[in-house]
Amino acid sequence: MSLLEMRHVSRVYGQGAAEVRALQDINLDVDTGMMVAVMGPSGSGKSTLLTIAGSLEDPSSGEVRVCGQDLTGLPRNAKARLRRQTIGYVFQDFNLLPWLTAAENVALPLELDGVPARKARAAGMASLEALGLGDRATHFPDQMSGGERQRVAIARAVVGERKLLLADEPSGALDSANGEAVMRLIHAACKRGLAAVVVTHDAQLASWADRVVFLRDGRVTDQTIPAPGPESLLTSGPRQQGPGQ
Repeated sequence: MSLLEMRHVSRVYGQGAAEVRALQDINLDVDTGMMVAVMGPSGSGKSTLLTIAGSLEDPSSGEVRVCGQDLTGLPRNAKARLRRQTIGYVFQDFNLLPWLTAAENVALPLELDGVPARKARAAGMASLEALGLGDRATHFPDQMSGGERQRVAIARAVVGERKLLLADEPSGALDSANGEAVMRLIHAACKRGLAAVVVTHDAQLASWADRVVFLRDGRVTDQTIPAPGPESLLTSGPRQQGPGQ
């Protein structure tokens, strides 16, 4: 099942001589259990693709579906509910609230959606423990390392019944070891049934993905299936190769 479908999606800013085509005729499918990495130079449209996929921004033309629901014309409140319940975001700068503990940060989206506090905190703890952070639940963000804060951000993104994970350079602020650990965690979340779109500039980290999409000037210029990367050590059996590999 495709969790995310984008059909002939374009995004244009400005008019006339000031017109900028951030995305041009993008088609993308991301299925349950799949991680898609998006690569491309600065200004290629990577972040715009994520904001449109996550309903934070409307395309100028084209169609976007999340879990089979067409986002075209969807009321603002319905989009907000979709984001809270279905879509998780991971950002390069973590976006954790400094006055909340790790457990409170993770539980917050559920509480905002009306889940009773005790149930939301229990779900938040379960999400933290799944990422090896149970002993850091009562710590504030400034009491944790960069890698720990990013794991908290991932726990928040996958808590509850989230189906689609969108990550914008989630390893950009981390060293190589922590960056690889973050990709491993996202990969594991996909194996539990999530779909993920990850923007990254690092080809080695992109090797964790099932497919890599290359953008340039707002267009998809290529799509490949990476050669077996680090995740191949975690699975058995042959892995499908892309053309020419």
